[in-house]
Amino acid sequence: STMFLVGLSGGIATGKSTVVAMLRELGCAVIDADVIARQVVQPHAKAYQQIVHHFGTEILLESGEINREALGDIIFSQPEKRRLLNSITHPEIQKEMLKQILKYFVLGYRYVILDIPLLFETKGLTKFMKYTVLVYCDPVAQLSRLMRRDAGLSRAQAEARVASQLPLAEKLQLATHSIDNSGELEGTRRQVLHLHAHLDTSLAFLWARLVLGTAMAGLAGLSYLLLQHLLP
Repeated sequence: STMFLVGLSGGIATGKSTVVAMLRELGCAVIDADVIARQVVQPHAKAYQQIVHHFGTEILLESGEINREALGDIIFSQPEKRRLLNSITHPEIQKEMLKQILKYFVLGYRYVILDIPLLFETKGLTKFMKYTVLVYCDPVAQLSRLMRRDAGLSRAQAEARVASQLPLAEKLQLATHSIDNSGELEGTRRQVLHLHAHLDTSLAFLWARLVLGTAMAGLAGLSYLLLQHLLP
């Protein structure tokens, strides 16, 4: 048996974070790409410097940190700017994700869930996933939830943010598994439990946990070992 990766995604305001919380409660290993994305754009980071160079200092707060709202307004309305931002941040995000995957590999987890909001839009990462999971809801509920969550958004702004992502109907065709979060939480929880049961099987671990000496062998050696087990 080998450790495998599960890509988890959704649409804006479809309730992916709710599903992630349920998976964490079940003891699943989850790597949050959004958290990593915030880390790699902190001041003095490589991606931060490139973003300021291309987008200008007007996207900065007084503290020097990037104003995510201001940057979001730019990339949601200008696809070419969104592609530029992705080309800057995605390599740095992927490096950090690999480090965390290695950590869970050493700890002996059977599978790792990668929480990636734009998993299906970026396409390149899906080939590394044994399974992909889409959290979705009906379009009316999605728009309503987004406007309720981000109270300052007009309907037109909310529709633009939804439209900037690949349509949920298309993502459903690409995903190997899906969770319908249109209804009550208990219905979502039952679907999450069913998914976990499918992924977890009877084997809790790859094999006996790797000894501490293996963990200290270095990132290069672990990367090679990981790729031997993850790639066909």
